[in-house]
Amino acid sequence: MQYDAKTPDEYINAIPKERQEVMGILRKVIKDNLPKGFSEEISYGMIGYVVPHSIYPDGYHCDSKLPLPFMNIASQKNFIAVYHSGIYADKTLMDWFVTEYPKHVKTKLDMGKSCIRFKKIEQIPMELIGQLATKMTPKKWIEIYESNVKKK
Repeated sequence: MQYDAKTPDEYINAIPKERQEVMGILRKVIKDNLPKGFSEEISYGMIGYVVPHSIYPDGYHCDSKLPLPFMNIASQKNFIAVYHSGIYADKTLMDWFVTEYPKHVKTKLDMGKSCIRFKKIEQIPMELIGQLATKMTPKKWIEIYESNVKKK
């Protein structure tokens, strides 16, 4: 679901009341743990963490006017989602996350290529998401993006 929000605060205020607190906590966990250099903004209708043009002037290959996306959080219709581009592009990071997940949550991992879905908001592993957020600097993400993702 997309919300007509121009700021992360507006986004959280627009989602269903029962999800606002947990999304606020998730947002804080990510902001507290992301390495310096990422910026928070509304990106693709979600709360996004991006590599700004001041660090990576090329921007996103699909639309160079947009900063390079890295991580997003969203309140979808039936779940809360954490999108992490690094998991999709870095097998070592994916393997680490898949191995760590069962140590934090008893339910099966519900995951797409870069989307981690949480149907029960009380089961979001905040500590694990915080650890995940620390795993990649903007510089490292740019290197991986340019070698694995960006069309040459």
